[in-house]
Amino acid sequence: MTEEIKPLGVDECTDLDGIGAMIEAILFAAGYPVKNEKICSSCNITKELFEKVMESGFFAYEGRGIRLIRFEDSCQLCSNEFYEKNVKVALGMRLNGALSQSALEVLAIVAYNQPVTKAFVEQARGVDCTYAITTLCEKQLIEVAGKLEVPGRPNLYSTTETFLRCFGLSSVSELPKSEVLEAALGKSEENGGDGEDHTDGNTAENASPDEEIPTAEAENE
Repeated sequence: MTEEIKPLGVDECTDLDGIGAMIEAILFAAGYPVKNEKICSSCNITKELFEKVMESGFFAYEGRGIRLIRFEDSCQLCSNEFYEKNVKVALGMRLNGALSQSALEVLAIVAYNQPVTKAFVEQARGVDCTYAITTLCEKQLIEVAGKLEVPGRPNLYSTTETFLRCFGLSSVSELPKSEVLEAALGKSEENGGDGEDHTDGNTAENASPDEEIPTAEAENE
């Protein structure tokens, strides 16, 4: 009978740098967010030891060209945004411009109220948001996160890990308080109802110039 191998725990580990190097190799080879649970399984370590390695300073990367980004249940290695232009020129990648004001407004409404329907966003802004929502979905800043259980079952939109990565956040809980957004939503409630009407509406597409992600980090692919 094969003896079960138990994951290495905090009290059993004396080589945090060695485990950090294993995790670093996994993240570097992946080039995309890897689940913490998958890393623990691959390195045969407990979640507690994983957190200890993360907090040990191994991934500080002060003054380096790469950095570690942590999400709620995953992490990723990517290039330092300070060197974005150099990396993109070297790799022949397109330099991204800024999102339009309308797209940023839609993104903010989704980020602070998710999950929301298109109708909720349009009620908050007072105009059609078809083009902005489509653009944000194409750029993977927002995504369909489900359906609202009302007649017509409209899509519910939420932000993505790409959104968190672009804005340097680990989770949406780190979003700063937005008094301007709250004021805008309050005004929409006064003008359009209670602000909780999530039913989708059929509106014409509002064409506008091509929009780009506000900030880009050249990821390790």
